Amino acid sequence: MNIKSFSRLTGFVYLLLVPLGVFGIMYVPSLLVEGNLPLTIENIKSNEFVVRLAIAASLFIQLIHFILVLMLYRIFKVVNIRIAKIMVLLVMVGVPIAMLNELNFGAVLFIFANAEISNLLIPLFFELHEFGIMIVGVFWGLWLFPLGYLVYKSNFIPKIIGIALMIGCFGYVIDSFMFIIAPDFGFQFAEFLFVGELMITFWLLIMGVNEKMYDIVKQNAI
Repeated sequence: MNIKSFSRLTGFVYLLLVPLGVFGIMYVPSLLVEGNLPLTIENIKSNEFVVRLAIAASLFIQLIHFILVLMLYRIFKVVNIRIAKIMVLLVMVGVPIAMLNELNFGAVLFIFANAEISNLLIPLFFELHEFGIMIVGVFWGLWLFPLGYLVYKSNFIPKIIGIALMIGCFGYVIDSFMFIIAPDFGFQFAEFLFVGELMITFWLLIMGVNEKMYDIVKQNAI
């Protein structure tokens, strides 16, 4: 497979994270009704199978993220192999944290299966899951900086995409630390700074890398 086709395949893999992320990460928390435990319990009971699917989707997201960063490594190692390795490392740290965080929703299902355990614990596990998301959010942000740097330096993908990715890094990181330091702050920076991820996804999917420039960069790296 030539590099242009491979980069388009990488864009497709990146795109898979969007629908799976919306469903896997956002669906289950939407069932929590603040201050109304009976309604929360009813929501989960009536959607138990969908909750299980959402947990499975969240785990699948991490597997895709693992594959994605290895594909991106193959593309960008010709730019700077050390920075590319740092990018991979940051994802590798975040993946197991995100997967282990799904234990909190697994605990909610376990409570339903064991009547002797108090349902009052359910909101606690929702809160713990949200806290876990904020922890892994640090790494969801950090890996974007080396990716953005590699894009910016590559010359085979528009530099503006690299800049947007590096800026997007700070959205996740700031949100994570603000959640811990000032939990009532409310504003989510990542919601407005994720445009770089959309740009790189659709650029790779539709345009792919510039093969001529890629070959030049590859030759200079040898």
